[in-house]
Amino acid sequence: MGRLEGIARVIKRISFFLCCIGMVFVIPLMLLTTVDVISRAVWSKPIPGTFELSEYLLAIVILLGAAYTQQVKGHVGVDFVTKRFGPRLQALCEVLSHIGCMFILALLAWQGYERAMEETTVSDMLRIPQTPFRLLVALAGLTLFAEFLLELFQSLKTLIGGRQ
Repeated sequence: MGRLEGIARVIKRISFFLCCIGMVFVIPLMLLTTVDVISRAVWSKPIPGTFELSEYLLAIVILLGAAYTQQVKGHVGVDFVTKRFGPRLQALCEVLSHIGCMFILALLAWQGYERAMEETTVSDMLRIPQTPFRLLVALAGLTLFAEFLLELFQSLKTLIGGRQ
């Protein structure tokens, strides 16, 4: 079981590291938006490309933070029915849910990579290439998949072992 715990530790560190990178992009996003609002209000001149750049920065923040958010159970969950179940039935519901999520994330990562490799377009105003952002979709899908895989193993342990 030591090997699995080592892999889990690596996955958790990668998720945290990617989240930290994503957090770095929040500051330029806030500054850009603030300066653009002030520029509009005071001089009636918006900063060209602000909307486009904000979209890309927001995509980076969201995509790189998704796996860590799953790690710390920060995503919205609805459990008003399953919380009444016993630990093993809850674990079974979690196993089925994790498998479904992993299937969707595998498709997301695969298609993100496929689309990135065939992407040749750039943004309209700033001419920013789309490929890196498509690759971020694949990376985010992969890391979120890994987080769900860890949770799947934990749920399977609960399901088979009967412990919580």
